[in-house]
Amino acid sequence: MYFLTELEHKLLVNKLLPTAREVKVSPELRGWAWHQSPMKPYYDVKLPMYSVCSKYCPTARDIYVNQVLGVKPTLNFKVSLGKILHGVVSDSIQTFMRGENIEFEEWWSKIRWEGLVGDRRLFKARARDVWNFVTTLCRAKYAQALSQQPYASRQDLIASALPFLIEHKVSGELLGMSGILSPDCYDYLRCIMFDLKVGAQPEEWHRLYPVGYALVMESIYEIPIDICCVVYLNFVDGKISVRKDLFFASDNLRSWWVEERDKKMEIVALEKDPGLPKECPEDCMFLKYCRGE
Repeated sequence: MYFLTELEHKLLVNKLLPTAREVKVSPELRGWAWHQSPMKPYYDVKLPMYSVCSKYCPTARDIYVNQVLGVKPTLNFKVSLGKILHGVVSDSIQTFMRGENIEFEEWWSKIRWEGLVGDRRLFKARARDVWNFVTTLCRAKYAQALSQQPYASRQDLIASALPFLIEHKVSGELLGMSGILSPDCYDYLRCIMFDLKVGAQPEEWHRLYPVGYALVMESIYEIPIDICCVVYLNFVDGKISVRKDLFFASDNLRSWWVEERDKKMEIVALEKDPGLPKECPEDCMFLKYCRGE
C-alpha cells in the first residue's frame, strides 16, 4: 500500500526531491517554528487533524456542530468501510513486521461494530481482499531484501524492506492539535508522509492531511519532511485499485494548512456558527442534525 512503484520512485528521485532541494521550504513554515508566527496557534484550542483538514462541508459547519455543540457523527456505509479498511491496512502491515502469525479470520473476529453501518458480508469480502493484498506485498518486499542481504537479521530486513512507522502516536499540541495523533504511515528512509483515503476520488484538499502530519512530526522531532503522498484505495469492478498522489509539501500547501487551522480554531474558540451551506453533501455525517431530523 505504501510501497512506491518503479514509476513513482522515478518521480520521487528525478522530480520531487530535486524540486524540494531547489525551491526549499521557508523556515517559518516548518513545524519546528511552532513558537512563532504563522505556525504559532493563537487560540487555546486543541483540534483533531480531520477537523483542520476536512473541507467536506463548504462552510465548515460540521466543525461547529461537532466541536462546539458536541454532536456525534452518524456513520454511513462509506465511512464505516473506510474505518474497517484503514484497520486492515495498518494491522496487516504491523502484524507482518512483528512476525506474528495472525490469520485474517482471527483479526476479523475482533472488530468492534458499534456505530458501523453496512453489509457485513461485503465488508468482510473487501477486508479479506485487502488483507491478502497487503500481506502479499509485504512478503514480496521482505523476500527481495532477504535475497540481497542473506546474512542480515530479520530486524534489519524489516527495517529496510518495510521502513514504516504505522499509526505512530504523536502529540500535535505544539501546533494546536490533539495530544494523540496517528499518521497512517511515515516512511523513515525516504522521509515521506502518507495518508490513506478509502473509497474517495482525488481532491486538492486531501493533500492537507499528510502535510498536517508532516508539520506535526517536524514540530516534535525537528526533521524536515518535504515529500507527502495521498494513497487512494478503491474497488473497481470488485478489484483493488491503488493510486498515489505523490507531491512536494510546498510553502503554499503549508500556508493553506495554517489558514485552515486558524479558521477552524476561531470557529471553536469563539463558538461561531458559520451557517449552513447552500447545498449539503448527501452523505454528510451531520446532515440529519443540520436538517433538524
